[in-house]
Amino acid sequence: MKISVYLETSVIGAYLDNSEPFRRDLTIRWLERELSEYEAFVSPLVRREIKMMSEPYRSAYLKIIEPMKNIDISEEAAILAEGYISRGIFHRRHLIDAFHVALASVNEIDYLVTWSFGRLANVRRQARITVFNMAAGFSVPTITTPEFLVHVN
Repeated sequence: MKISVYLETSVIGAYLDNSEPFRRDLTIRWLERELSEYEAFVSPLVRREIKMMSEPYRSAYLKIIEPMKNIDISEEAAILAEGYISRGIFHRRHLIDAFHVALASVNEIDYLVTWSFGRLANVRRQARITVFNMAAGFSVPTITTPEFLVHVN
């Protein structure tokens, strides 16, 4: 069975981001050479964020996520995301980030992959998510960047 990954929008967006060449190149390498080793998921939230982007990015990003499996938004994920907000793990203005974590948790995804260091790939927040999820009986996805999933030769 393949390891599962949920790709948050910042990973897809890094593919064409010329302002950060290291991040772009690493993302391209991971998506093109190594993503096939994983069972990759996105959600309607990711699709919606991409559809709000301007062309030519929108079409390119939609093509990247086309083969990925979709995770539906569930009531259980909505309740979990609201729990993150009510416990102060996420601020309400970052509800979408809370939803990304909740969707990965409810669907027992192994890794939530992001380039969002401040709001997602943050060890303190990860620790709070771990405590909350374990107490509530949910799995805990490891929140990481593509950098830590790339094979080193």
